[in-house]
Amino acid sequence: MAERRGGERGTKDVHGGARGAGEPRLRSARPEEAHAWEDLVATARRTVSDGLVVGTSGNVSVRVGDTVLVTPSGVPYDRLAPDDVTGVDLDGRQVIGTLVPTSELPMHLAVYRTTGALAVVHTHAVHATAVSTLVSELPLVHYMAAALGGPVRVAPYATYGTDELAENMLRALAGRSGCLLRNHGTIAHGTTLAQAYDRTAQLEWMCRLWLTASSVPGLTPSLLSREQLAEVEERLRGYGQRG
Repeated sequence: MAERRGGERGTKDVHGGARGAGEPRLRSARPEEAHAWEDLVATARRTVSDGLVVGTSGNVSVRVGDTVLVTPSGVPYDRLAPDDVTGVDLDGRQVIGTLVPTSELPMHLAVYRTTGALAVVHTHAVHATAVSTLVSELPLVHYMAAALGGPVRVAPYATYGTDELAENMLRALAGRSGCLLRNHGTIAHGTTLAQAYDRTAQLEWMCRLWLTASSVPGLTPSLLSREQLAEVEERLRGYGQRG
């Protein structure tokens, strides 16, 4: 969902309730959190420059210990500054900053509570969103589906920012590091922001590939079998540099 509430400030929890006078005051970002915030902002800006989102749509988060830093609601990424650090605990209570966290916080927290992820990227990428309206699972048009854990599922539609959407997403993510959200976009996670972003970009590329191949009149794309994908999954375990 595109965040449209620019200028919202105040100390609120994930449900938007005002922080009571007797509750603890928000703390400042620690050095490691400030550094992680820099990486988060750079990643968020990259989603725009690479065409994966428009305006303030989509959101990015990174986990530092038991704190989740997340893009704030309705603030263009090119305007985010070091002092805009926005952080919540794993229960969604804001612990750093005064900007209201993204309305998609339930999805991000659901990923952190149920996986070993340390970063999450959510986008409204055009080709991936288009595919989400057409199928319940991205056809196996390319072996890089193995890099996401297998055939990419599409989570059933639910209103943005709801627990229902977060639950649908978790089912689609089971055994996967990325999925599509019907009529909405993509979500991917990883152990680093770079990995979560790369998985997001790979997913958008595969969706674009399938749409391109399937649009040729009179021809049907050749698809891989589950056995062929399993072979790739095995080879990927030893992929890359060692040491």
